[in-house]
Amino acid sequence: MKILLLGKSGQVGWELQRALGVLGEVVALDHEGAPGLCGDFREPEGVAAAVRSVRPDLIVNAAAHTAVDKAESEPALAQLLNATTPGVLAREAAALGAWLVHYSTDYVFDGSGQAPRDEDAPTAPLSVYGRTKLEGEHAIRTSGCRHLILRTSWVYAARGGNFARTMLRLAAERERLTVIDDQIGAPTGADFLADVATHAVRAAMANPALAGTYHAVAAGETSWHGYARLVIEWARARGLPVKVAPEAVLPIATSDYPTPAQRPLNSRLDTRKLQQSFGLRTPPWQQGVERMLSEAFA
Repeated sequence: MKILLLGKSGQVGWELQRALGVLGEVVALDHEGAPGLCGDFREPEGVAAAVRSVRPDLIVNAAAHTAVDKAESEPALAQLLNATTPGVLAREAAALGAWLVHYSTDYVFDGSGQAPRDEDAPTAPLSVYGRTKLEGEHAIRTSGCRHLILRTSWVYAARGGNFARTMLRLAAERERLTVIDDQIGAPTGADFLADVATHAVRAAMANPALAGTYHAVAAGETSWHGYARLVIEWARARGLPVKVAPEAVLPIATSDYPTPAQRPLNSRLDTRKLQQSFGLRTPPWQQGVERMLSEAFA
């Protein structure tokens, strides 16, 4: 099998380079592309030409405009990266008879209520980022290509910057932190997302009836405040240079920390469809975060 991976340098893309290797030959591109191949999502027809050149059996898209606040001031670019070019990928996948795997987000929902959203729940994005990601989903579905759309939330990886690194940096400098406590979700590892995609696409290729949209997040739930406390407790237990005590990590409301983009308060996603369709178990979010911390700071 030949696989074309877009967005190879991002958190999920980096893990996909590892995970997809068990399925076949992987041609991996980022925005800089490769000789004769365009991977820059600002050039959708260049990306289309790359698909036609590689002629993959599977396209995996891990590229996106993920700067949520910045997207508010550059909606045209967010539209291009999150909707237009994924739609072009879907068009080319349909023409080739290839499968397309695409990542989406909890931001397609408005975050109201307390219950986890399933895949059929009404969408109502609050931000440019959420709206353009939803438009990308629609473009893929209407293209007629065989696809898997994986919605996820609160993604982290050991490589590169992430929430845990930021908390530990601040905790080494300060004796008191304030962290948002009214946004609820599940921190989800990029390694988990790459492995889920690999497992799911292998199953879907054998049984095309499995094509569709799935929610893929770790099990359980927490707030950003709870996430921060776990990270700081883990660091203190291992003697890392942390000034702030767990009880000095204080909760604040989203309204106390205004941002250009509105965040959903309820980012809970129901993963029963994913688990039942592919025979998977979603691990507790704490397990993945502690493993990531061990990799990043051991």
